[in-house]
Amino acid sequence: MAKHAFFVTGTDTDAGKTLVTQGLLEAVNRAGLRTFGLKPVAAGCEQTPDGLQNDDALKLQAAANVKLPYEQVNPIALEPAIAPHIAAQKIGKPLSASRLAGYCQGAMLQPVDCVFIEGAGGWRVPLNSRETLAQLAIELNKPVILVVGMKLGCINHALMTAECIRRDGLTLAGWVANRVDPEMSEFEANLDTLKAMIPAPLLGVVEHLSPVTVDAVADALDISPLLA
Repeated sequence: MAKHAFFVTGTDTDAGKTLVTQGLLEAVNRAGLRTFGLKPVAAGCEQTPDGLQNDDALKLQAAANVKLPYEQVNPIALEPAIAPHIAAQKIGKPLSASRLAGYCQGAMLQPVDCVFIEGAGGWRVPLNSRETLAQLAIELNKPVILVVGMKLGCINHALMTAECIRRDGLTLAGWVANRVDPEMSEFEANLDTLKAMIPAPLLGVVEHLSPVTVDAVADALDISPLLA
């Protein structure tokens, strides 16, 4: 069973959750620990000879050093590139937090040291008319890592998300500043504000990368607060 497990969420759809999760996996791999990542539900999947597959889920599968079958990494694969609950409604395949939690808990029975479970979109992305992805994190009862997409407006999004995580009864294990907008005005001042106001350790600042490399992301991260 997994010794450490974290739920990874973001301030928005393009905050960089997958990139940061790849970096976290690589950083933990370097520490000599056994890892894998999960993407319980993913929209925007493509038809392949092996069925519907999602690019983000494939990246997590590749970054892990414990190789799970794709169906365990991404048990719910939806083709339309739209909000997951709408994509699921269109094909008559309703989503529920308990079902997704069951898939994750089954995977985490594997002998592994550290698991990262990546959400979809932000904290309050709906699963159905009653539940959001936050309910999945609550059912799993795992600490949360918040990826902040550093751009204009991110302070509000980050503080609201951090507040929601705490109000939902979960621990915010740490956060990562991902510089999605390389031209962001007053980047350092915004970063300092978030460091002062988010009640959790900053795990790293990921600069805007071209080309993007998982090694560079891992280099930017400090995983020691997660494994303490």
